[in-house]
Amino acid sequence: MAENPGRLHADRGRALSFGGVAAMYDKARPSYPAALVDALMAFAPRYVLDVGCGTGKASQLFIDRGCDVLGVEPDPAMAAIARHHGVRIEEGAFEEWDPRGRMYDLIVSGQAWHWVDPEVGPAKAASVLYPGGHLAMFWNRGRPDAAIAVEFDAIYQRVAPTIARDTGTLNPPAEPGDRFAQLANVGQFSNTEARTYEWDATYNRASWTALISTQSDHVLLPDAQRQELLDALGAAIDAAGGTLPYHYSTLLVLATRSS
Repeated sequence: MAENPGRLHADRGRALSFGGVAAMYDKARPSYPAALVDALMAFAPRYVLDVGCGTGKASQLFIDRGCDVLGVEPDPAMAAIARHHGVRIEEGAFEEWDPRGRMYDLIVSGQAWHWVDPEVGPAKAASVLYPGGHLAMFWNRGRPDAAIAVEFDAIYQRVAPTIARDTGTLNPPAEPGDRFAQLANVGQFSNTEARTYEWDATYNRASWTALISTQSDHVLLPDAQRQELLDALGAAIDAAGGTLPYHYSTLLVLATRSS
């Protein structure tokens, strides 16, 4: 699920907040739809760079399809888990990463491009893509059913009002206009488009509270406040029958490196 963009790339404390919940992140966060991977594999990529690869969820999908994948990840704890999964990792921020002359057919970034400086990232991506190569940024966004969304919103307003408006679990950010503008400013990308992939998941109290516990805005709440929020949301799920249907719409922003 996406984090709201704004100027998140400048908030390094929030960007690097995931290390403390790296194991939970790896277990609780969803992967990405097979249809999205199929669409990107249609370009027949051989060399893939995963920007902000986290624990390697996206990397593994392309490794499984036979690609040579390198992940770039700034958080050592996240990188360690990705390595455990067999992903080759170089640690550091993408903006400062040294490609050492290496070039790629496809750059992917799952749940991470909003942490990349928009003044630096698109040009850096273009510089390491072969002409005709592709940049693919994607985010899992979603919403619960309307009735429980209203109940959840009331809980956030009562317990954690500072994150109620912007939390991506209830209010996915408007995309992809700002991403298009960033790519257009570079002048080295063409055929920019957005695609969405719809799919559903079902959570129970434990799996939902684990999932949202890996969201950066939740991670940074004071412990007591975060626990109160998790308890209240969990109780609402229990009262609704113990399951939470969640409707994902995975957004892909795709662009081609101009010749």
